[in-house]
Amino acid sequence: MDGLVALPADSRTREQLEWLADDVIEAGGQAEVWFGRPGSAAQERAIAARMQAAVGDEYGRVAEEARAALAMPSGQRKRTLGRLRRELRRIRRRDYFPAPECEHATAAVDALAGSLEVLAA
Repeated sequence: MDGLVALPADSRTREQLEWLADDVIEAGGQAEVWFGRPGSAAQERAIAARMQAAVGDEYGRVAEEARAALAMPSGQRKRTLGRLRRELRRIRRRDYFPAPECEHATAAVDALAGSLEVLAA
């Protein structure tokens, strides 16, 4: 299997890629980590915009699910809250170009959590 990934060249992503390459090699595969740059500033902005939009779409789905969960019975709502919190953490780990939709998704998940607190009171 071949692959190509575009990520910001920060120390965190570099370390994670090196660990992943080590795991692949230990498993008997081949792995190399290469670093490249977009050919122009416009290409760099386009890549960042696509990554931000993709993550923004994921945040949007979380927000929609959180709002829909408000109509669920409390037990199901609680399970959904846990899943959506995990999903938010997963998305945030890949949110290299902070998407504005993060705030909306966080607020929707917080509102879901607040609805459970009201029921518990």
